[in-house]
Amino acid sequence: MAVARKIKTLLTVNILVFVGIILFSVYCRLQERSPELVQIVRSADRRLRSRHAKGLGGLSERESILQRLDHLEEVVYNQLNGLAKPMGLVEGPGGLGQGGMAATLRDDSHESETKYEEYGYNAQLSDRISLDRSIPDYRPKKCKQMTYSDDLPQISVVFIFVNEALSVILRSVHSVVNHTPSHLIKEIILVDDNSDNVELKFNLDQYVNKRYPGLVKIVRNNKREGLIRARIQGWKAATSPIVGFFDAHVEFNTGWVEPALTRIKEDRKRIILPAIDNIKYNTFEVQQYANAAHGYNWGLWCMYIIPPQDWLDKGDESAPIRTPAMIGCSFVVDREYFGEIGLLDPGMEVYGGENIELGMRVTTCPWPCSSTGSPLQLHCHGHAHSVP
Repeated sequence: MAVARKIKTLLTVNILVFVGIILFSVYCRLQERSPELVQIVRSADRRLRSRHAKGLGGLSERESILQRLDHLEEVVYNQLNGLAKPMGLVEGPGGLGQGGMAATLRDDSHESETKYEEYGYNAQLSDRISLDRSIPDYRPKKCKQMTYSDDLPQISVVFIFVNEALSVILRSVHSVVNHTPSHLIKEIILVDDNSDNVELKFNLDQYVNKRYPGLVKIVRNNKREGLIRARIQGWKAATSPIVGFFDAHVEFNTGWVEPALTRIKEDRKRIILPAIDNIKYNTFEVQQYANAAHGYNWGLWCMYIIPPQDWLDKGDESAPIRTPAMIGCSFVVDREYFGEIGLLDPGMEVYGGENIELGMRVTTCPWPCSSTGSPLQLHCHGHAHSVP
């Protein structure tokens, strides 16, 4: 009986080891999963192998292994479903809107109309689209062939929001994590400009703390400061050499960060603007925008303009465009240099002025400026932008 019990125990352990290996294999296929999962899987695998080598013989030890594997399965489930699903959200590949395709819902409910009015876009549809969906890579062919230095500086990504749909905010976070090399991203800072949507309190905190422990910081303003001062709060919280400022309704693409960091490493007095495509507010379809620069009219309204002739003459779509104005919803800048030129004017109460102001600060700063001191529009540095 003792021999039979020993054989049975060893067989059970072998099965458990096999299950552990399978679960670990599943983990390896997950993108950017929690460090907690890594630690538990490795710990369980080490212990299983060690005890198998000793020929585990006791019932209590077998039960201990089963309990640990049950915990491991719970963690895997939480990673795949447990965090997003209770909030009515979706993670992982597949589903509606994959590849940036237009998506629709069969039910045209009163709730959908209410969310349209509240957010300015189809928030109910957004909740059904995966936080990890893929979007088209519209970069010029030459951009995809470029290589970059291994010692680029790290970036802090700052998202500003107020009463944004939770799924849209989290898709912004997922997309930047999924498309940024881990060694280049120092932190993600979410600046909540005094939202009163309860979903953006406990649910948001719980999700990012468990899903991205140590990576995502949340800064909450005690009163509504407005877009400009909220961005300054994000700048104050950032700790990396480079800071990127974005609205919290964007989706990043492959290879978005390397060209921006490279340009700033070459000259810290450059402010980098991305090539922005469009996410349709009603179907979340990604639409490519033509290459353009940013300019303004005599009323100081910022607008897209035809690229300058010297850029067109080069015939190189991957080349940056020097531009006198900028679209304020997304730009990347050296953190210290941004402080040196006075940040953004904290007296501005609403958005729009920064589109003109920052370009003027860079080109007319009273201290020695770089000859390349103007905003640069990069077409290797792209993301889609949802415009409510």
